[in-house]
Amino acid sequence: MNSTLQIESADGSGRFGAYVALPAGGRGPAVVVGQEIFGINANIRAVADRYAEEGYVAIAPDLFWRIEAGVELGYAGADREKAFALLGRFDVDKGIEDIIATFAAARRMPEVDAAAGAGFVGFCLGGKLAYLTAARSDAACSIGYYGVGIEHLLDEAANIRGRLVLHIAEADAFCPAEAREAILSGLGGRANVELYGYPGCEHAFARLGGQHYERTAAELAHQRSIAALRREIGPR
Repeated sequence: MNSTLQIESADGSGRFGAYVALPAGGRGPAVVVGQEIFGINANIRAVADRYAEEGYVAIAPDLFWRIEAGVELGYAGADREKAFALLGRFDVDKGIEDIIATFAAARRMPEVDAAAGAGFVGFCLGGKLAYLTAARSDAACSIGYYGVGIEHLLDEAANIRGRLVLHIAEADAFCPAEAREAILSGLGGRANVELYGYPGCEHAFARLGGQHYERTAAELAHQRSIAALRREIGPR
């Protein structure tokens, strides 16, 4: 079962929409799904649906709403160009504020087991936001897939309170070897951080139907993500 939710921004500047997928039982812990630069498209909705199948109330907020509401793009041609243009205008700090507002809205939903804590899972842009969500919010578990630019934000690592899981594509042109090494050096060895590398995988290896989709790696990453979420927030 899916629906939409309207969320009030923390700064009072407006409301933004979110796609909501409910588990079969109708109730569960909340997992916020962080979008790629292509908006809340069919792929991100499918991701939310899959997390609902795993027992979570999955909520995918429209993080581009401050620039253009309702963005839903494909992966090639003019859509790809528009996606990168939107990324260039995206305010990361406001994006994190909107994720935190989504957590707050989730806790008020009768379908959400608020006492369990909340999780976040993001892809591409959402992968970077996962790291910042771990550092700037009370999320119990934040999971990032092939986030770009995390190596420039490692000074925030000391603020991570919950569990952080990063899935790193080792052939990612957007995250070259020196960036990966910086991330491993800056975050490795922390008890609440899990870092997983995927040899030979490129950016977006977990995007079903995508050019670089790698089924085995994607399924392994998903199982690792679910294991971390279940350990931290259930469902139990």
